[in-house]
Amino acid sequence: MPYALVSGGSKGIGYAIATALAKRKYNLILIARSEEDLKDAKTKLETAYPVHVEILPFDLSKGDSAAKIGAWCAERDLPLKMICNVTGIGGSADFLSTSLTDSLYMLRLNTEPAISLIFHLLPQLKKNQPSFILNVSSMAGFAPISIKNIYSATKSAVIFFSYSLRNQLKKDDISVSCLCPGPVFTKPSIEKETIDKLGWFGKQMAVTPEKLGEIAVDKTFRKAMIIVPGFLAKTMSVLLRTLPKRLISLIYYKLTPH
Repeated sequence: MPYALVSGGSKGIGYAIATALAKRKYNLILIARSEEDLKDAKTKLETAYPVHVEILPFDLSKGDSAAKIGAWCAERDLPLKMICNVTGIGGSADFLSTSLTDSLYMLRLNTEPAISLIFHLLPQLKKNQPSFILNVSSMAGFAPISIKNIYSATKSAVIFFSYSLRNQLKKDDISVSCLCPGPVFTKPSIEKETIDKLGWFGKQMAVTPEKLGEIAVDKTFRKAMIIVPGFLAKTMSVLLRTLPKRLISLIYYKLTPH
């Protein structure tokens, strides 16, 4: 049975992706900071599905974590066929209203783990081709959002990185996909913020984590490049990619309180 590694795999979107992979008989390597959350995820997944789950408690904001994970996988020579880079943070804090420390932390955590893990695990993927990389971005990556400018910038970086890497790894039979969801109600605070800011429209765009996980894994195995779950969100993403960025930035600025 093949293995898939899921960073941020103990909760939320990462756990939903891990569940969809377990349904498809993929053994799992789950990465997260909390060992307790990882143990809970391992128990639930191994109870529900005939898979083996390895758990590695690492803080991916630390520079040496990805190298240690890569060495762990290489030593065991696991048949790793998929990397899912989910680790990251959101929030509504803006560059002008938060500390530089917080902005730089978001910048690092939303970009560096994916790049570092791919770098250190690429030899394993090449040995087990055909294989897959799924990077998790956001619809925010399609637009310069004034009140979430650091967040949207980091998610845009993940999208661009995925596009270019996809072409580079085709010759190695490694497919790269990028998941760009709209609102995902992984916890009540996200649901409240979405409804407060976008109302009915935001609620209609939202998808459950379970549905997101199924769509993400299915489309990744079908070698889709950009994955936007939900008809309304997909339609909006086309508009965001088509309209001039200067116009989109101005619209977001005008529509949000400041």
